[in-house]
Amino acid sequence: MSEISVIYDGKCELCNNSINWLKKKIEITALDFHSADLSFFGLSLEQCSREVFVVSGDKTFSGAGAVAYLLKVRGNRVLSSLITLSGPIGRSGYRWVAGNRNSAPVKLLSYLLRVSLRFS
Repeated sequence: MSEISVIYDGKCELCNNSINWLKKKIEITALDFHSADLSFFGLSLEQCSREVFVVSGDKTFSGAGAVAYLLKVRGNRVLSSLITLSGPIGRSGYRWVAGNRNSAPVKLLSYLLRVSLRFS
């Protein structure tokens, strides 16, 4: 399998907990967009401030597509398929989470990821 680079917001608690959760099962290179050389990936600061990007080989995924790809590689195929098959609903859900990082549901999700790391 080719190397997987994840360009994410290193200042986001949910993002950091998600990266740590992913690293328990798959090998990724996690790059905080605040300090990464985005031009290497052909990405802009504006793009990366809106959504996560995954680069694997010659493919680039963003937002909900990036999350679905990472879940699939991690072995969470059912959840990955649900996100993919939901189409605009999955993309809207991703945008809502990304835009409401300080909301109670997002903080709960972040907490659950962090707690799950203790038991894995």
